[in-house]
Amino acid sequence: MKKKFLLMIVAGLLIGESCKKDSEFLDIPPKQVLPTELVFSDPALVLSVLGDLYNRVLDFSGLDNGWASFVDFSEAFPSENGSNFFVQRTGWGFGEWSTWDYGYVRDLNLFIQRATAATKLTDGDKKRFIAEARFLRAQYYFEIVKRMGGVPLITEPLEYDYTGNVTPLQKPRSKESDIYDFVISEAEAVKNDLPADVNTKSRASKAAALAMEARAALYAGSIAKYGATTPQVSLPGNEVGIPASMANDYYTKALTAAQAIITQTAGNYQLYKVLPDLSDNFAAIFLDKSSVNQEAIFIEDFKVNGGKTHGFTTNNQPFSISDEGLDAGRLNPSLNLVESFEKLDNTYAPLPITNGSGDPIYYDDQLDLFAGRDARLAGTVLLPNGLFKGKRTDVWAGYQLADGSILTSNDAGSLKPLPGTTTPVQVTGKDGVISGQEFRTQTGFYIRKYLDPTVGSGRRGRGSDVAFIRYRYAEVLLNAAEAAFELGQTGVAVGYINQVRSRAGLTTPLTTADLNFDRIVHERRVELVFEGHTLFDMKRWRLAHIVWDGNKMTVADLLSNIGKATKRNTQPYGLWPYKYYNPGNANNNKWLFKIVLPGPVTGANSFQFGNYYSQIGNDILSANPLIVKQPNQ
Repeated sequence: MKKKFLLMIVAGLLIGESCKKDSEFLDIPPKQVLPTELVFSDPALVLSVLGDLYNRVLDFSGLDNGWASFVDFSEAFPSENGSNFFVQRTGWGFGEWSTWDYGYVRDLNLFIQRATAATKLTDGDKKRFIAEARFLRAQYYFEIVKRMGGVPLITEPLEYDYTGNVTPLQKPRSKESDIYDFVISEAEAVKNDLPADVNTKSRASKAAALAMEARAALYAGSIAKYGATTPQVSLPGNEVGIPASMANDYYTKALTAAQAIITQTAGNYQLYKVLPDLSDNFAAIFLDKSSVNQEAIFIEDFKVNGGKTHGFTTNNQPFSISDEGLDAGRLNPSLNLVESFEKLDNTYAPLPITNGSGDPIYYDDQLDLFAGRDARLAGTVLLPNGLFKGKRTDVWAGYQLADGSILTSNDAGSLKPLPGTTTPVQVTGKDGVISGQEFRTQTGFYIRKYLDPTVGSGRRGRGSDVAFIRYRYAEVLLNAAEAAFELGQTGVAVGYINQVRSRAGLTTPLTTADLNFDRIVHERRVELVFEGHTLFDMKRWRLAHIVWDGNKMTVADLLSNIGKATKRNTQPYGLWPYKYYNPGNANNNKWLFKIVLPGPVTGANSFQFGNYYSQIGNDILSANPLIVKQPNQ
């Protein structure tokens, strides 16, 4: 019996059959299953198979899984009552973040084998298809090694002979360095068979391969260098852990791959600099899918007309500006994150909410509090009174009265009279803050990054087609900067990092004397937050058990050591605006702010050594006795 290959129905067939009655549609013979030799004789059919493999790319964070992956690690608070566990637990399970999808690996190996054997494809098509599949396979192995360490490296489809002997199918774990070496070598092998085209974004390109190589080599170099500080997170056979002696070689490979993109050998990639307002410009990086955006390198694309959308905007839009008034406000960036954005003079300082005597500072406009900060702050976070879809967010927690008491409500829609009056008025923001009321902000902030202002993008039935950016040019610059810094090339490193900072309005360049490890860590945090980097950066630097040490935070913890790589970050704080009510006083109707730990936050992030490498399931261990357990498992 001939082998069959499952295909997605191509869009043309869907359109052609969409006008038929349901009864007629059910009578149509199935078109999804075609003989393998037929599939691999037609580039359009091969591309359909490849499209399915692209759709299965694993991301740690993404837009199609809504919002939950972004609210961990105290960078945000989950304003949904069913998700309070994120801020109530004391640690992560050892099985968190694991992956072991060798079914996907087998499908990629089969694709490569069959495309290689194909005789009716042109040489050009054949090369590109094989290169794309090898890129996807390397990308998935990169995802595995980040989470699991060394795993069995399978590059050919394994076949069971039905004799009952499964020994030939049981493979041991490779060294962690071997998996990183595989990812790097595959990127090198396929890069020139992929288009050097800045407009190729949802399929693999030369720049995508180089960006993957640079990131993977940087991760490996970091693990080799900083893994020495956590010897308890290693195995004797180096299935987990990379010798420190290998660090510089990996850093060199990371820098070389990144510089290949920077010098435009893979296409004319550059930082997005289109809009005059630098915060709007930063936000637009994640919205603009036109050819003007030459920063995005590799994306997961979505299309309203193609039937593939996501609910990120539906879940996270401000409640008062939501399309349907049903879903909103789940992802609330924390004050911890907001405080980390520098002042424009390159210094760190808490937001000025009190004077030297500890008395409140009053503001005419809520946004005035955040003036003079890194433009990425307002490009990443929708601040109180921030603009979305041409409307201002309505964020405040109540009135503070002259005697210091608070007049508020437990519902955004209820009205109350102010003291000395009889007419009921609004006493809280329509978008919060109301303690415990889900779908309104609990921190005083909403997410802006990836939030789609297109009309209808926040409706359940429509969704958004904003793309998720997996690799972009700013990260390439930061990867190059970090690798150069680790190699002692501080002048090179500061040149790359200053390009990213200049785009954010930080016009006083850092000098070589300014650049240190803390700056490297800080820059990645403020540039790349909510893009899926936070966990893996903390893991590769071996900072995770220090930053998430299980101890609850005080306000002093929150406001001290801003910009330090080892700063504790275990609980998401908020900043609640209040309107001052004191008729006749010069500050009447002005704004003041208070630091608040949201009520549901009862736990404190505790990252244990067993979290550095995810636990391997007992089903995997029992099926293959050659698999060595993780350290601490």
